[in-house]
Amino acid sequence: MTLLQILLIAAGLLAGIGLGLLAHRLWSSKRLDSAERQVQRILKDAEQTAEAKKKEALLQAKEELYRTRTQFEKESHERRQELKRLEQRTLQREENVDRKVSFLDRKDNEIKDRERKLSDQERKLSDQERSIQRKEDQARALLDKQRIKLQRMSSLTQEEAKNLLMASMREEAERSAAILARQIESEARDKAEKEARNIIALAIQRYAGDQVSEMSVSTVPLPNDEMKGRIIGREGRNIRAFQAVSGVDVVVDDTPEVVVLSGFDPVRREIARISLERLVQDGRIHPPRIEEVVKKVTEEMENTLRETGEQAAFDVGIHGLKPEVIKLLGRLKYRTSYGQNVLNHSKEVAFVMGIMAAELGLDIQLAKKIGFLHDLGKAVDHEVEGSHAQIGATLAKKFGLPEVVVNAIAAHHAEVEVKTVYDILSQAGDAISAARPGARSETMGAYIKRLENLERLSMSFPGVKKAYAIQAGREVRVIVEPEKVDDSGMALVARNISKKIQDELDYPGQVKVTVVRETRAVEYAK
Repeated sequence: MTLLQILLIAAGLLAGIGLGLLAHRLWSSKRLDSAERQVQRILKDAEQTAEAKKKEALLQAKEELYRTRTQFEKESHERRQELKRLEQRTLQREENVDRKVSFLDRKDNEIKDRERKLSDQERKLSDQERSIQRKEDQARALLDKQRIKLQRMSSLTQEEAKNLLMASMREEAERSAAILARQIESEARDKAEKEARNIIALAIQRYAGDQVSEMSVSTVPLPNDEMKGRIIGREGRNIRAFQAVSGVDVVVDDTPEVVVLSGFDPVRREIARISLERLVQDGRIHPPRIEEVVKKVTEEMENTLRETGEQAAFDVGIHGLKPEVIKLLGRLKYRTSYGQNVLNHSKEVAFVMGIMAAELGLDIQLAKKIGFLHDLGKAVDHEVEGSHAQIGATLAKKFGLPEVVVNAIAAHHAEVEVKTVYDILSQAGDAISAARPGARSETMGAYIKRLENLERLSMSFPGVKKAYAIQAGREVRVIVEPEKVDDSGMALVARNISKKIQDELDYPGQVKVTVVRETRAVEYAK
């Protein structure tokens, strides 16, 4: 190879190297520019992102600040309200404390005044005690002087004089006690006679009432006045025999062609009336004939009572009653109460109670049975002590009637506690049939006046605020003022009112006095 070629190759290599270096420099320059632009873009993006983050952080900080401020203001408001309430409570407590302090100051002043007054009184009492003590000493000294003088004058020792004085005082005390005993005995006798008259009047009133002639007297018409002599008989033997056998009184007076039979047993009086009518029709009147006729009529009356009771039970629709109960119901045909036939009244109450029970969806047959039997005690109330309601309940229990029937009979005048709705129905049915104005022989004016008198008499006692006559005058409900009448005084008020009613008023049966004392406490919520 020649040197030229070598030089040319070397020059070409140099030129290639130079061009390569130049190209490499150009390419490096372009990459550097691109990297710078990329760095600028990254920096710009970073700045934008940082700005966005900054703005977002500022917004979050502002929102957090707003929430914190709102929460703070809310808590501050609540605390201010709580402080205000505490301040008000504190003021109220201070006012209460001030009032209590002023009250305690007044009480303290009053106590001091009382202590001062007590001290003054103690000083006065001490002065009075000393004065009394001085006077007692003076009196004791005078007594000693008098005792010495008496011993000198009577030549008696102190013990003998003491015994003599005690004997004299004992005699005087015994004489005073005897006088007082006679006064007490006289007052007790007068009071006993008065109470006895009241009891007798009440018993007559309960049975006889205002319809005496209708309830206890029967009349027998005679064909002529000559028959009166035959009824009396020789030396009165016929009339005595008739009265002994029949158990009624025969009154033969100047009334033309009439003989009066008097007795409180209506069945016995009816037997006597029928017997005397038969004797008058027969014309044969002598003791054996009288005994025969009265005995026969008595036997017939037993059948009549049974038939009457059975017919009444059939009319009402009550079945299964015992023969003893049927017979007692038959006796009610001849019993009147204040002018009203008791058997008709019992039937009416049964029908009324049946109607009310049907309206209330209750047992109609049970209600009718209670109404039909509620006055069963009136068949024998002139023979047995107690009210007819209690007597009827006892009879019903004796004859095995249900407990609800027994209690309803006992409660139809509110004498025992009401237990079932049938007790209320028995009271209502009895009032509808008997106690309403016009049902019995009592005018509306007398009925109203009797109720007004009951209320007026009850209101005349001190401490009575109101008085109401209820149950058609069978009960008076008295309301007393609790400030004037205490619990122990209620019984005294009831007893005084009932006693005054017995002394001053006329009424059928009995009147129940109920005293009510009510205490009320009233307060207003503001």
